[in-house]
Amino acid sequence: MLEKATIARPYANAAFDQAIEEGKLGEWSSMLNLLSIIVSDENMRGVINNPKLSSEQLHQFIADICGDKLSKTANNFTKVLVDAERIGLAAEIFDLFEQKRAAVEGISEVDVISAYALDDAQINAISESISKRLSKKIDINTKEDIDLIGGVIIRVGDSVVDASLRGRLKELNSVFAQ
Repeated sequence: MLEKATIARPYANAAFDQAIEEGKLGEWSSMLNLLSIIVSDENMRGVINNPKLSSEQLHQFIADICGDKLSKTANNFTKVLVDAERIGLAAEIFDLFEQKRAAVEGISEVDVISAYALDDAQINAISESISKRLSKKIDINTKEDIDLIGGVIIRVGDSVVDASLRGRLKELNSVFAQ
């Protein structure tokens, strides 16, 4: 994974620089997300890896799928990725782009893993609490993991708050093991 990120970084930086130059961070984010979704599709991976398809044909195929959702510069960027045989890194490029975008916009990514689906009120309460604590805007990603039994795990950067029943049971088990 580190190798992919290392290879994808110059492309993400180039896309970010272009987005800044155009003043269209949001649009570039959407376009890169679309490319990421397309390239992550199992059937599309087979097309990308098809040796019978020229880079021009592959680029045209991707451009046809995207339709008018790609700007002229994003279409050129896609062509560069295809020609360099890096289109398969679209997801990594998107992730790196989003990290740079979040840093510039002062947004922190927060992952909330819960045993059960959270309702909007719970998500808003967590969002407000973390936003106030960090003094930043946040972007919450929620995920369910029934193995937690109950409670939540919250990840912000390198910090992790484990308020799950599974985590508490592990702590209790280690106390009894001593």
